Amino acid sequence: MTIDSHQHFWKFDPVRDAWIDTSMNTIQRDFMPLDLKPELEKTGFDGCIAVQADQSAMETQFLLNLANEFPWIQKVVGWVDLNSPEIESKLESHMSEPKLAGFRMILQVLEPEAMEDPKFLYGISLLQKYGFTYDILIYPKHLKAAFELAKKYPDQPFVLDHLAKPNIKGGEYEFWKQGISGISELPNVWCKVSGMVTEADWKHWKPEDFKLYLDHISDSFGSKRLMFGSDWPVCLLAGNYSTVFDLAYHYYKSFSQEEQKGIFGNNACEFYGIKRNE
Repeated sequence: MTIDSHQHFWKFDPVRDAWIDTSMNTIQRDFMPLDLKPELEKTGFDGCIAVQADQSAMETQFLLNLANEFPWIQKVVGWVDLNSPEIESKLESHMSEPKLAGFRMILQVLEPEAMEDPKFLYGISLLQKYGFTYDILIYPKHLKAAFELAKKYPDQPFVLDHLAKPNIKGGEYEFWKQGISGISELPNVWCKVSGMVTEADWKHWKPEDFKLYLDHISDSFGSKRLMFGSDWPVCLLAGNYSTVFDLAYHYYKSFSQEEQKGIFGNNACEFYGIKRNE
């Protein structure tokens, strides 16, 4: 089964979605399942994982409603307040949703020390008990703290979104490389091949801009812990869906058929608990 492991849906709200500023006017509109489906069909994907973009319980329910309406939205990565004193009852109540795979908090806007907060750690400690994954959305400066977090909970499945968002446009590499080398040593941490074009020069990036980064994550995580994600519609800031897909496809076309099947679907199925139809 081929799966786009990372994309978003939203009905644009200029107040709620203030992070989509005027420099991003391309995506200041609604993006819904019927907008994405032709792109999935064009590139041969069977389905996708819808990931939260807003930190609210309403967002999680919005995505679950879409996933229940459109079966090809295979799973949802929602949001829950991991710092809440009622976190265990919240997780228990979420177990009734078969399409809910896991959760994400937007850690990139916080200092690395946020991952040391006892309330947050308690919330993370409960996820594996209830069968939920966790998506790590961070920058390179957070990688050391993320390593310590994932090391504390070796049975908890974690996946690093967008390669930890290195500043590709600015040429950031060595510091990021060191952090990736460290966190990839933990077998419970996976990585999404996603979000690269928006960390590069939106108007002038070239495929070779990403080779160093793709080489390093591929060497570090190996083909069995990588999964492709388009980051649609955010990717539209720097390229259309097919362009983003082609970037990864052409890089990995020299890998074995088995490895390609993993990166473009089977690994996401394993991580997020999707029954494969092959």
